[in-house]
Amino acid sequence: MIDINAFDPRTLVMIALLNPATILVGFLMGRAANQWQKLPVAAFAAALSGFLLYWVAASVGIFRVHALGGEAGLVMMGLGVGLVWAILGYWLFPAAPRGT
Repeated sequence: MIDINAFDPRTLVMIALLNPATILVGFLMGRAANQWQKLPVAAFAAALSGFLLYWVAASVGIFRVHALGGEAGLVMMGLGVGLVWAILGYWLFPAAPRGT
């Protein structure tokens, strides 16, 4: 039987903030972006890679998932965190102009 727990936003925020895949993908894709319009795409890719890492860790048994329902919130919070990391990568290490 599945043990259903109440929605816990604190845990989701911590997972989103400390997810290494979200941080790494957001920063590296933001760093490679040569236009600010590409930052939301980098944030979305970071959020999905972070969720994929969470899903693999839960499937292997590192995390004990008791209930469904927080996954959409985790992706949305990962989108915000990924956007912050993409902006940091974009500002700190701008992409070299290509061409000429």
